[in-house]
Amino acid sequence: MTATIAKIIWLIGGLAWFALRFTPRERSRMGLGIMPFVYVVAHFPRFADYPLNPVQAYLGIAVEVCCLWLFYRSHHDLGHNWSVSLDLRERHTLVTTGVYARVRHPMYAGFWLMAFGQVLLLPNWVAGPAGLIGFGILFFGRVAREEAMMITAFGDEYRAYMRRTARVVPWLY
Repeated sequence: MTATIAKIIWLIGGLAWFALRFTPRERSRMGLGIMPFVYVVAHFPRFADYPLNPVQAYLGIAVEVCCLWLFYRSHHDLGHNWSVSLDLRERHTLVTTGVYARVRHPMYAGFWLMAFGQVLLLPNWVAGPAGLIGFGILFFGRVAREEAMMITAFGDEYRAYMRRTARVVPWLY
């Protein structure tokens, strides 16, 4: 395993995630991917590089595969309830089956996995953790608003769902 192969695997994982996440008509910014993309394409910033450990890269591949599976299952289980924005539709239903039976926010769990995979696959002290920092800011600024919206929409049904599931990581958080 070389740093170049690890970068290519990260890029393929990102493209596969994008294909799973968005249909051609939907538009979204991949802001959290800009720094790692610049690193993979232009090898900037070089000063922050470190040697890639093959075990680290193989673990990164496993994390990326788990991330993609979780995104696929999340979208599949949500069906018509999925939307790129933080809103509820007219006939929105509370999904509590599939991966949603264990965690309330499996897509966010997928983002965390993607960010950890990035740390493992990109041997650079800036580009590697950029996803953890960027997504962490997004997550902690958004998840409380999302849960408040779900409580407003579904009331006691969502409160009961909150009591029996974890937010992102089963049995932990």
